[in-house]
Amino acid sequence: MKLRNLGLFLALALAAQVSSAGEYLVKYKNTNALNKIAAMQTEAFGLEMKGIHRPGQLATVNIAKKNEARTLAALFADKNVEYVVPNFTIRAFTTPVNTEALKEQYALAKVNAEAAWKRAGNKGSKNVLLAVIDTGVDYRHKNLAPNTVPGYDFRDNDADPMDQTSAQNPGHGTHCAGIVGATGLIDGGISGLSPEVSIMPLRFLGADGSGSLEGGIKAIDYAIEKKVQVISASWGASVPPATAQPLVEAIARAEAAGIIFVTAAANDGKNNDKTDVYPANAGLPNMITVAASGATDAKPSWSNYGKAKVSLAAPGENIMSTVPSDKYSNMSGTSMATPLVAGLVAFLKAQDATLTGAEIKALLQTTGSKVQIETACNCRIDAFASVDTLLSKKAWLVPAAATIGEKATLQFTLKNASGAVKFESSNPAILAVDANGLASAVAKGTASIKATDANGTVQSLDINVGAVTSKPPTDPGQPPTDPGQPGDGECPLGDAAMCQILCQIMPTAPWCSK
Repeated sequence: MKLRNLGLFLALALAAQVSSAGEYLVKYKNTNALNKIAAMQTEAFGLEMKGIHRPGQLATVNIAKKNEARTLAALFADKNVEYVVPNFTIRAFTTPVNTEALKEQYALAKVNAEAAWKRAGNKGSKNVLLAVIDTGVDYRHKNLAPNTVPGYDFRDNDADPMDQTSAQNPGHGTHCAGIVGATGLIDGGISGLSPEVSIMPLRFLGADGSGSLEGGIKAIDYAIEKKVQVISASWGASVPPATAQPLVEAIARAEAAGIIFVTAAANDGKNNDKTDVYPANAGLPNMITVAASGATDAKPSWSNYGKAKVSLAAPGENIMSTVPSDKYSNMSGTSMATPLVAGLVAFLKAQDATLTGAEIKALLQTTGSKVQIETACNCRIDAFASVDTLLSKKAWLVPAAATIGEKATLQFTLKNASGAVKFESSNPAILAVDANGLASAVAKGTASIKATDANGTVQSLDINVGAVTSKPPTDPGQPPTDPGQPGDGECPLGDAAMCQILCQIMPTAPWCSK
């Protein structure tokens, strides 16, 4: 199977390819499936069980090339196997380092960070634990060391998540960590948006810029085990939903654990409403998917966007931050916008630890500055406006924006409501709502929900029913590489007839045409 790369992330992009010929993740339903997989470790099946990840009920197996057709067919046909997906490779690509603007941090000024810190009377809290899942972090960096806590390396399977640089990786994870929570206490250094925070480095991308789907899933489950509150994930891959299923399931486990998952929209200038990108498009309530903005609040040509799939925007162009060996550099990408949002989430959690992902996302969308970047809120984060709304106990609707299918329902609540709340729709013919805030989609279109309590009326942003009609940006640019389309992968078995048979069993397999 050939899965081409997602496109230049300018700071981190991902290429999805099979990690090695014949390596797969098998989702098992019970021990019967595990026993059968173990029994398939014979010359006839050519299967090697490499490991078991129990939180996700996943077995990692390697299948000899000559046996792939027979062995995959047996696995797909087993009623005790839920699915089989390739253990695709995740690879990092970076732009050249630019040190001319060293320590110039327009992004913090743009989002009113100083005013936010002053309003809160603090710069965050060490009680908030945030995991940077990436290429690792230089935890010895003078501007990061006071805020880092022990993590883990799922690339090399040891307790040393040091960011190892190379031509493929100039220090992407360290750069992201600085955007989140550099201390701001080093002369000539920089500050993160939450200078008081605890950062846990979780490494699954190596010095060569690559890592496996399995490693990313293990990192998420480790973060759950260690009770982090926020995950910053500046990576993704252009793969079909079925291939991304084990990753989405891991994020769902994070949601169940109360973890807020902030992730990048991608950098190939495309509309995520029409392009498969994961984890960005998973759409779980605990997720915030981030597009990039620039110094003038315009969308860089390379940033992805999307009314239905992208939550909001944040500065991600020419961002100065930490890199290994006590150095600093500029990088660009939704990879940089993502940790800025994650840092703001950590800062808000320091003010109110009870905030959920859905509540914080709605707060950021409600208080964001309006920009000409197509996202669910058409907005860019404003740290002061969000913390002021929170600390002033002003009301906001949760969710603030959404896209739902026809006949679907959506529950609304009014955060910080005073007294009884009355809900009403701006257009009941499109979206009806009952006295308890349960909205029901009636017909395609766009409406808003109003909630009135003792202090007045609060209105949602756009609630879209059915497919969203997106407007392309005025200058979308050209993606640096062709990410390919779902279903255009080559047959991995070397036997087109057998692949056609397998597509009858599992039509969502990456090599099956749609």
